[in-house]
Amino acid sequence: MAKLRLTLACGEYEITRALIEGKVQPEGIELIPLTMPSPERHWRMIRHQEFDICEFSMCQYLMSKANGGPLMAIPVFPHRRFRHSYVFVNAQAGIEKPKDLEGKRVGLRTTQTTAGLWMRGIFQHYYGVSLKEIQWITQDEEPIALGPGEGLPLKRVAPDENIDDMLVKGELEAAIYPNILPSFSRGNKAVKYLFSDPKKEEIRYYRDTGIFPIMHTVVIKQAIVDQFPWVAKNLQDAFQKAKEMCYRSMEDPRKIALAWVMDYRQEQKQILGDDPWVYGLTQNRNNLESLITYAHEQGLIHRKLELEELFIQSASDPSPQYL
Repeated sequence: MAKLRLTLACGEYEITRALIEGKVQPEGIELIPLTMPSPERHWRMIRHQEFDICEFSMCQYLMSKANGGPLMAIPVFPHRRFRHSYVFVNAQAGIEKPKDLEGKRVGLRTTQTTAGLWMRGIFQHYYGVSLKEIQWITQDEEPIALGPGEGLPLKRVAPDENIDDMLVKGELEAAIYPNILPSFSRGNKAVKYLFSDPKKEEIRYYRDTGIFPIMHTVVIKQAIVDQFPWVAKNLQDAFQKAKEMCYRSMEDPRKIALAWVMDYRQEQKQILGDDPWVYGLTQNRNNLESLITYAHEQGLIHRKLELEELFIQSASDPSPQYL
């Protein structure tokens, strides 16, 4: 019987490589992988629904679902990242701790990056920072339009400006960014980390909260889920198999060009456990509910969504009936 042909837009990660290369095939599905940078992938999905299946921003997914968007997620989370390492300050701004951000101008690429959503929530709940006391400066057009008066106090930069240059010149005191700022990568001494030892702070945060922040999930067009409900379970099973293949491969120190890779692996296991990229809702409930709370408090969603309306629970779905 013919398999169902579906496009999959995702990042080129080790935990997804087996799917991208076809070494793992979801039962009944012929995947057509399309790899591209996250901003392009998310924009094309939220604005045009170009892909059947898509690795997708958690922030934008929450906003889409809150507004009745035509997407449904499986509890697969291919991208996580601690974000203390992505908060930068002007070295002359006198900012030594998160509370010092109050009364300051802080740059964002947009309010709707999951990185920024997480870090703002962490500032508020873990460090006691008042988000309303910060002037938030955004650089790019928001993927999803916000209504007037919603969310945080925002101002958009002029078309010929960017927050990296503004931070270097002291026109901003700080910035939260999804990637390492170019000025910092170049070694510009005008910019430094907010946290003097970000990794140490991230470990402390994890040990206190148990949260390794989820950045992305995997969404499927609702029309596909409605017509072929078995797709969800088979796809989740395939993502799990690809991740397990990655973990087995990482046990071979020849595979990764890092001199002390086994030491790093052991350190990660000691801190984060055997499976830091765990899928499913059971072990991710606190992680996801925290993010939903932050999105609601920051005005990005108008109500607190339930996990059961966000993710397909498909463990008991029957086997596929192929086309």
